[in-house]
Amino acid sequence: METTPPHPSLRVAPSILSADFGGLSDAVDEITPGTDWLHIDVMDGHFVPNLTVGPPVVSSLRKHSALFFDTHLMITEPDRYLEPFRDAGADGCTVHVEVGGTGALIRQMRDLGLRVGLAANPDTPFEALEPFLDQVDLVLCMTVFPGFGGQSFIAGVMGKVRQVRQAVRAGGLAVDVEVDGGIDEQTVVEAARSGANVFVAGSAVFGRPHPLEAAEGILRAAELAVAGEPS
Repeated sequence: METTPPHPSLRVAPSILSADFGGLSDAVDEITPGTDWLHIDVMDGHFVPNLTVGPPVVSSLRKHSALFFDTHLMITEPDRYLEPFRDAGADGCTVHVEVGGTGALIRQMRDLGLRVGLAANPDTPFEALEPFLDQVDLVLCMTVFPGFGGQSFIAGVMGKVRQVRQAVRAGGLAVDVEVDGGIDEQTVVEAARSGANVFVAGSAVFGRPHPLEAAEGILRAAELAVAGEPS
């Protein structure tokens, strides 16, 4: 009789996009007891209409933190920057399938020793991700359109999250399914039940008076949601 694999480890990845950059290392230190991942949003003003951080910021943060740096490259030419981000201290990089050249980017990340992530915008179908599921370590389903923090969660993406998780399970693949955008203690419930196991949260963590408690609350809500689901 076929059995469903156990749900993978759940984790919250606080996004520095919503942190106070005037005291960034202190902000990261504050949430560190509640997570082992830090999400770093990289925007180039081309792929998305905003500019954020580059390798120097990652390098500076690495001096202060041993967390896993989950680096999300929302940029049009990721191939030019994968090595600089690796050298700056990124542990994993996630590129967007919409950029194209996905196979070559995956090979480049592997050659650099990076953990490989592949992201898709809310309106990009599962079929764009499917050919690469056995080549990556993480799939990021954006639950807002990338570019700015504080946007509302797009529940319609959960169908794609379920498709990714089902395909990963069917293939016996060790792939994290990540969601990013509008994640808080309420929306994380549906995301977890849909099959996501990594939850990026920006304003719902760093925008709260007590960021560590906020991150722990999101994780607890996810754990309770999964515990209530059939195994």
